[in-house]
Amino acid sequence: QVQVVESGGGLVQPGGSLRLSCAASGVIFSSINAITWYRQAQGKSRELVAQRNSVGYITYDNSVKGRFTFSIDSAKNMVYLQMNNLKPEDTAVYYCNIRIVTKDYWGPGTQVTVSS
Repeated sequence: QVQVVESGGGLVQPGGSLRLSCAASGVIFSSINAITWYRQAQGKSRELVAQRNSVGYITYDNSVKGRFTFSIDSAKNMVYLQMNNLKPEDTAVYYCNIRIVTKDYWGPGTQVTVSS
């Protein structure tokens, strides 16, 4: 059974950094079609932040390009999102999504709050 759990969120001042982690169990990374970080701010729709496809190509939303870095450690079944120079508009619940063929697996999310 595939399980996904995010961690690493918290309260940070503008300009600060956080590293989110996503632990994926019950899955072989080579079988994954895509791994995606999404976020959802209060009152807004969920939006894609960064995505890695099956061949390792990574794309970022324009709003985070140059500030966020997506990485994986397939030996540990871990996915990371390094977030630097955080802005108040980055405040949201961040979700890790793993897609295997047509099935999506979601974690419960981790809250990131950027405020002074």
